[in-house]
Amino acid sequence: MNNKIFINQSDLKESGITVFTLFTTTGTLLCCALPIVFVTLGMGATVVAMTSSFPFLIALSQHKIWIFVFSGVMLAISGWLMFRPGRACPADQGLGVACSMAHKWNKRIYWGSVVIWSIGFFAAYLLLPIRIAIDL
Repeated sequence: MNNKIFINQSDLKESGITVFTLFTTTGTLLCCALPIVFVTLGMGATVVAMTSSFPFLIALSQHKIWIFVFSGVMLAISGWLMFRPGRACPADQGLGVACSMAHKWNKRIYWGSVVIWSIGFFAAYLLLPIRIAIDL
């Protein structure tokens, strides 16, 4: 009896894009959201220490529009790959189990990425105008 499990190439592509999307959305959180949240909470010295230790954060924050656009496009591609019509797992029992397990983890990573991107977007573009509007 052959107990080898073969992985479908489309599942690998979907997993790779989903993991890459997680890293791009985490980048939006690091470059743009965390410094704004720290300054809003009165921890400006923390932002100075972060930019001193990691000077690339300054370059990333200067291009935050492109970072958000790129990560948003990656989220859209990843979502389409996971929820596209006609997506099905193989009929073979071993392959079907591996496929459904990979799809379950991909969905978890995807929705985690959506939450991270949404937090980053809120902090980078909406938090300060809301704070100014309510005069805090």
